[in-house]
Amino acid sequence: MAKLQTVEIPVRGMDCAECTQHVQHAIAALPGVRSVDVFLSSEKAVVRLDPTKVDLPAIRTVIEGAGYSVSTPVEPAPTTSLGGFTRRILTLFGIVFGAVLFIVVVGEWLGLFETISERVPWPVGLAIVLIAGYPVFRNVARAAIKMQIISHTLMTVGVLAALLVGQWATAVVIVFFMRVGDYAESFTTERARRAVRDLTAMAPQTARVERDGQEQEVPVAQVQVGETVIVRPGEIIPVDGEVMSGHATVDQATITGEPMPIEAGPGTKVFAATLARLGRLHVRAARVGQDTTFGRVVKMVEEAEAHRADVQRVADKFSAYFLPVVAGIAALTFLISRNPLATAAVLVVACSCSLALATPIAMLASIGAGAKRGLLIKGGKYLEVLARADVLLIDKTGTLTLGRPQITDVVPFNGRSESELLSLAASAERYSEHPLAEAVRDAARRRHLSLSEQKRFEAIPGLGVRARVDGAVIAVGNQRLIPGASSIPIATELEAQGKTLLFVARDNELIGVIGAADTLRPEVPAALAEVRALGVDQIELLTGDNERTASALAERLGVRYRANLLPEDKISIVKDYQTKGHTVVMVGDGVNDAPALAQADVGIAMGAAGTDVAIEAAHVALMREDWMLVPEVLRIARRTMRVVKLNIGFTAAYNLIGLSLAAVGFLPPILAAAAQSLPDLGILANSSRLLRQASPSSSGRIIKDTARAAQEEVDSSDD
Repeated sequence: MAKLQTVEIPVRGMDCAECTQHVQHAIAALPGVRSVDVFLSSEKAVVRLDPTKVDLPAIRTVIEGAGYSVSTPVEPAPTTSLGGFTRRILTLFGIVFGAVLFIVVVGEWLGLFETISERVPWPVGLAIVLIAGYPVFRNVARAAIKMQIISHTLMTVGVLAALLVGQWATAVVIVFFMRVGDYAESFTTERARRAVRDLTAMAPQTARVERDGQEQEVPVAQVQVGETVIVRPGEIIPVDGEVMSGHATVDQATITGEPMPIEAGPGTKVFAATLARLGRLHVRAARVGQDTTFGRVVKMVEEAEAHRADVQRVADKFSAYFLPVVAGIAALTFLISRNPLATAAVLVVACSCSLALATPIAMLASIGAGAKRGLLIKGGKYLEVLARADVLLIDKTGTLTLGRPQITDVVPFNGRSESELLSLAASAERYSEHPLAEAVRDAARRRHLSLSEQKRFEAIPGLGVRARVDGAVIAVGNQRLIPGASSIPIATELEAQGKTLLFVARDNELIGVIGAADTLRPEVPAALAEVRALGVDQIELLTGDNERTASALAERLGVRYRANLLPEDKISIVKDYQTKGHTVVMVGDGVNDAPALAQADVGIAMGAAGTDVAIEAAHVALMREDWMLVPEVLRIARRTMRVVKLNIGFTAAYNLIGLSLAAVGFLPPILAAAAQSLPDLGILANSSRLLRQASPSSSGRIIKDTARAAQEEVDSSDD
């Protein structure tokens, strides 16, 4: 059996969901094609095929036969600059449309079109109609040959009806509004594509590499993993990698959405599509092109359409039955009224494309806008689920907390100072690789304490360390290393708070105790308050830590908890909630929580920048470690679904009213054609609001800023 291949084919000319269905059906009918996904936002088809049974020329042929075109992979997609003038375009379009509509209404009332039809020979009018409507009629004919009915099929029948009764002027006006409707749909779709296009435009096309001692500028695709890439001030970093030398201020907003830049130096990991400022860097390339974090983000945003919301599937199914129903209504209208113009008006006024656009345009807008703000949402399906979430399950280490211990308490005994105790402990731990040793050294560093050289260093697994410092034996470890230490009252008090204790002894004399804890992220309380305000009141902490530590943290946050859990236990808890009918959102760090994230209705990975497991396992990835993004993505989801429901409701009501007025003869074909193009503009105007997502509430920002200020105050006091 031949090995299956996956190929990406750029497809041009798709303007609506109906177009993607035509392309998908055409490709899927080929022998050897196992699966095909067609994406409107990125204008491409992803085909999984058997290369022994089907090849690219055959796929190109069926795509072109369906009325679309295929470009080569290196051919850039046509771009339309829509930023900044969308409102002006809509205003101009509204003025022109309104003026034409006014002329049409007045002309119809005055009988102007009948007069024109009578004075101009019918063959001349027919030629005008055919020339003006050729692109539309060509697509309808192609669909008819394949036994397909598209949205323009019914309007074309309406044009024919007007021609048959001698009203070619009416047919011209109908064609005009058909073309206007096409433009509106194309503009609506292109506006939604803009966020994705803006993302891909951020990626640099060339890189400056060091080869044979010389700097060479090459296409990014030619950069090899392990090569040294040189980044000058003001340039975009072209690869993921590690800084080998140099220092620069790096703006990582394209990856994390965080506006504050970082200071990058030797050992700092940097990402493609981020901006280096105020410095020069030498970066060893670790990932290139589509393998970079930015490349994976763009790919997932482009393919988010594959995860379609249930409401979108319902709309697609409705669209499939809509056109036959309209044809039936038109036939019934003719049988009852014997009025061909009323029948034509019914066919013309139906708006199937607007219904098909109602959901994907809103979803694409939110997904694209979210990606630019550090929120990677893998599809409209997850936006829909997030909008109805009622349970939030949270991992502790690396999610609620920073994932690394920090010194919280330094308690000296026998008249010694905190600085002396911390300096001795850090000197003894100077070369230890234990995370707690790093925390002790970091605390001493922040207080600008000098460390002494050590001798006879001994690491005792499970207990601590011993070393000779300044002529004395310093021991740092747990109570098993220093018997009797745990009976000290302050030790009991610190342990009750869920802290890990390090006891320090000098020549077997206990001289103090140091408390360490995995510090809570400062914005978490404010973020959870906003989550509750959004209606998610069942919040539970799931952790593998002991009961005491979990209890202390849960009490501080006002949530329920379960402790001493294994990864399979977390999966069981998620399943239990789902069995009871709840919609579960799980927030984790995307590594050890990957199974639970995948099991949840929506898994949210915290701090996913550069993390393969997080991006693959979760349904939503937060590209920076900021808990305020959790209520923000919930807010985006609920706002998106409100827009979707409004789009669908507006379109359904508009069609119902339009079909009713046309069927009773109140809406002539000319006005029916004008009315047909209005819903697309309404959907565009409503959905474009999602491209300007509201920021977190002012109260949330105030709480968050206060929390950060408090943390900075604690840090400064340590200094």
